[in-house]
Amino acid sequence: GICTQLFWGLLQIFIYKAFYAGSGQNVPMEFSNLVTYVWLQQALFSLIYMRQKDGDVTASIKDGTVAYELVRPYNLYIWWYIKCITRKLAMVALRMVPVIIVALVLPEPYCLSMPESLKSFLMSILNLSLGTLLLVSMSVLMQILVFFTYDDKGINSIFYTFAELLAGLTLPIPLLPDILQKISYYLPFRLIGDLSFRVYSGDIPFNESVIDLGFQVFWLVALVAIGVCLMKKATKKVCIQGG
Repeated sequence: GICTQLFWGLLQIFIYKAFYAGSGQNVPMEFSNLVTYVWLQQALFSLIYMRQKDGDVTASIKDGTVAYELVRPYNLYIWWYIKCITRKLAMVALRMVPVIIVALVLPEPYCLSMPESLKSFLMSILNLSLGTLLLVSMSVLMQILVFFTYDDKGINSIFYTFAELLAGLTLPIPLLPDILQKISYYLPFRLIGDLSFRVYSGDIPFNESVIDLGFQVFWLVALVAIGVCLMKKATKKVCIQGG
């Protein structure tokens, strides 16, 4: 996994360098900020990766073993939420440090830059923490929908394809067309990783990041509330699959 992130990070940087060399001076994002964006994205990929899901949860709904969890004395939504967070933290802990060390020692202009300022660094950590909680809320919500749809492949494919584009995982938000940038501003996807990485590099001013912090809190509360309500509705009357 570490080798994959390093290779993919360098490949992206070389592609962007060629793109910037042929685009003249009118670029939407400084190259040094773009390189930092790529390395942070690769180092924290396991934390912001959207398509990661708990296959055991989906399988338990499909084969009926979720009945065992429903009779246990704990809140199923909280349990799934914690499982998703711990899985992401475990995976990112194994990859983050080696990727960041290598990115820091690379020569200019391919290296990871230091944060714009101390307050930007601290704000980026807070943004990343809330962004992770946002992503987990979405992941749990998609798992709950399996109660209603039974098969999650179709809805997951559609949802995550658009979500990854508007979250900056395909291209950084400043490189997207203007119409997609405007759409992404009103949706929660850019708040998962794009916001944190751009605050770190100074591409988003600190004052603006404070406003975006309020958006993160709003979307987090909204998604958790929707997830809790759907979980109650889904488990109120469950049709258990299997024998």
